[in-house]
Amino acid sequence: MPTLHVAGLCKRFGKTLAVDSLDLTANSGEIVALLGPNGAGKSTSFLCLSGMMRPDSGTITWGDMALRSNRGRTIALIPETPDVYTLLTVWEHLVFVAKSCRLGDGWETKARDLLERLNITDQRDTLGAALSKGMRQKTLIAATLLADAPILLFDEPMIGLDPAGQRELRAIFSELRNEKKAIIVSTHMLDAAKAIADRAVVLKAGHTIFTGSFAEMGELGTSDIESTFLEMTT
Repeated sequence: MPTLHVAGLCKRFGKTLAVDSLDLTANSGEIVALLGPNGAGKSTSFLCLSGMMRPDSGTITWGDMALRSNRGRTIALIPETPDVYTLLTVWEHLVFVAKSCRLGDGWETKARDLLERLNITDQRDTLGAALSKGMRQKTLIAATLLADAPILLFDEPMIGLDPAGQRELRAIFSELRNEKKAIIVSTHMLDAAKAIADRAVVLKAGHTIFTGSFAEMGELGTSDIESTFLEMTT
């Protein structure tokens, strides 16, 4: 199965190097937690990977295919700030994705199932402008999953979701892993990351300082994962 390889990814804003030679991999059927303090470069890395921002240098490959300007169909991002189209309803967001991605027969059944699972069926005909942050987040999750990209990036996906929504999303992560998706989740919630992820990548000042399992991370310190993380990043 293909592997996402990111090598030497850099992004500069003026004199500030936001992402400094980022290296990471994500295998098909694997969940990778992208960790780091505020300002470490996690969100900027996601924007570069998804094609929403142009990196200054670096390579992104999926198996033996180089991902350049066409990577938006291969890598899908659910950003931390859930911006939706204010004049489209929840269902119209899904219709837009289905038509844009030219999904075949059966997408409507999958779309209805996603709305049911995320508990937003009752909001189906609600305009984006009237949705709460949590409902906007769920709308983006449903739309992104409907598109069925092989690589999925989730930036702080649990923020804004109620406990039931968080539990359902964890179940969805498990199913996506079984479907051999490559998944990268950025989060500050270390316990949640440890519960769902197979491996962690830790950033500091835009640079990769650790890659490995949470057990391996724990072996670097003398206490719990949180203390070890703080020692690594401060």
